Amino acid sequence: MKRMKDVRKSDIFSRCIKMGYLPRWGVLLLDLLLVLIAFSISIVIGSSLLHYDISRILLPIWTQAVLLIFAQSIFFWAFRTYSGILRYSTFTDTIKVTLSVLCASLLLIAINIIFKYVLPFQTPFLTTSLVIYAFVATCLLFGWRVTIKTIFEYISQHNHSIKKVFIYGTQSAGLSIAKMLKSNVDSQYRPIGFIAQADRKIEHSLLGLTVYPLNDQLIEVLEEKGVKDVIVSPLVMKQINPLKDLSIFLEHNINILLTPYFTDFSKEDATDLTFKNIGRIESIKVEDLLERPVINLDDTRIHATLTNQNVLITGAAGSIGSELVRQVAMRNPRGVILVDIAESPLHDLTMDLRLQFPSLKFVHIIADIRDSNMIEPIFKEYHPDIVFHAAAYKHVPLMEEFPVQAILANVLGTKNMADLAVRYDIKRFVMVSTDKAVNPTNVMGASKRIAEIYVQSLFLHLKETQNDCTKFITTRFGNVLGSNGSVVPYFKKLISQGGPITVTHPDIIRYFMTIPEASSLVLEAATLGNGGEIFVFDMGQPVKIADLAHNMIRLAGFVPGKDIEIIYTGLRPGEKLYEELLNQKELTIPTSNEKILVAKVREYDYTVVKDQIEQLIATAQTGKVFPTVQIMKDIVPEFKSKNSPYEQLDK
Repeated sequence: MKRMKDVRKSDIFSRCIKMGYLPRWGVLLLDLLLVLIAFSISIVIGSSLLHYDISRILLPIWTQAVLLIFAQSIFFWAFRTYSGILRYSTFTDTIKVTLSVLCASLLLIAINIIFKYVLPFQTPFLTTSLVIYAFVATCLLFGWRVTIKTIFEYISQHNHSIKKVFIYGTQSAGLSIAKMLKSNVDSQYRPIGFIAQADRKIEHSLLGLTVYPLNDQLIEVLEEKGVKDVIVSPLVMKQINPLKDLSIFLEHNINILLTPYFTDFSKEDATDLTFKNIGRIESIKVEDLLERPVINLDDTRIHATLTNQNVLITGAAGSIGSELVRQVAMRNPRGVILVDIAESPLHDLTMDLRLQFPSLKFVHIIADIRDSNMIEPIFKEYHPDIVFHAAAYKHVPLMEEFPVQAILANVLGTKNMADLAVRYDIKRFVMVSTDKAVNPTNVMGASKRIAEIYVQSLFLHLKETQNDCTKFITTRFGNVLGSNGSVVPYFKKLISQGGPITVTHPDIIRYFMTIPEASSLVLEAATLGNGGEIFVFDMGQPVKIADLAHNMIRLAGFVPGKDIEIIYTGLRPGEKLYEELLNQKELTIPTSNEKILVAKVREYDYTVVKDQIEQLIATAQTGKVFPTVQIMKDIVPEFKSKNSPYEQLDK
């Protein structure tokens, strides 16, 4: 017994499971050999057990065997019984084998009947032996297929390099995954069961695999069978609440794996029986657990807006800016102007663009939006049609410490870009803002709100005298997963170092979206806007940062509080427990996209705002911190500092 276990743990099984399949001609030869054996058995039974007189048979035994093999070969070819892979034989293969044997036997019996009328006392074959042959041949052909299938399933179950998995979902997506895994020779995963979604009808078994309900006993079943991985399809992810329905696996350190969308498979893959692309199964990412509906965009309208246009993007080397560049590049613009002050990131982006879009006409410019004398030559030389303004300082604690820099970058920089857009008759100006601009409690959020006020009031002022003026549009959304300095990469870094993870407060919550999604929404806003709008997006339910930390630790294979600690450090200067996409006094107006709304915000008089902002910028340029923040609070009365030295200005 011990020796058998040692053999199982050796490389023998690993090699067997990775063996190639028998070629078709090999399967055909083996089938014909079994046919010959079945015929021999039928002759023995007919002559020895049933005592039939074979002397009355017209043809000698070897001639009968040749004719039988010839007839059987014809029907093997007709039904293509040899075309499948034996270890993946199905009920359909059984039917094919049975029909091919039955047809060959009936053909020879028909020949016997014809000869009986021509030569009453002699026939080419013994009819009873043909009937016996049909039964024996079917059993042998079916039996060796079942044997091969059983052996490989046994090898698969006991191969130490193969991971046993359960498949979450019993609908078409789950069944397709199971079939592909079973038919993939190189897959490291082997399905041994299904998990039924709570609201689905539970079947006894599917594809020979037991279906288990999603309940408390499921974990015991997984542990008993040694299963550490559960596979979920992207289609099922859309039908469930990931944080709720998959929490049972996260809590018990069961790995959750995602397959690619079936539309990601190429046509070549679809005809490849090994389905090599299934190897792209990957561990679930934290962004896959977000409780946020997918926002569908009107790509046709976006394409029409950007095609053959000169597009200028500030902050082009940043997280949002670089993704904007890539998404704009896919819409056939006439040219793209990349503006950023960061040398190395801009260089890296340029190198990537040359590889991804070799025919794209683009220029990269190192420039500071705070200096209008540096920016204006760009407008004068390249004449952009559309401007995406993504350049900004965004880190709350740093801007709380250096409010003067927040004003110079976020307010003066935006004012410079907006004024130049008007001067050079830009068609559309799209500014990237933040949910922190709503009821701001920190300098960064307030600076972005002042920038919003300026571009909106500027548009309303222009509209009074010009019908066809620059359309100023603002987009406002929450935190972006994976962006530079955001919480997810920060947590990943802390986890890789063994912890602890630091969270400011156990109840702090934030809205999240991915970089591609945020960038796509900015493009959508550019097409929907007629000027003066502030677009807000349906970002689903906010996420508790503490829950995010727990889930990231579990996804990394650790136990929160045991392997990696979570430490609460207290709210940082200017930080609030929750972010808002809308002010309580703001109303929303629907758009053609039900997931995108327009915030109905207070309108400001441009002449008043212009004077206030110029005074703010002038004060900031003197380096005086508290007077600068005081003017910010005068412009944005709802700006109330939290956990900050500027709270004294609110008293």
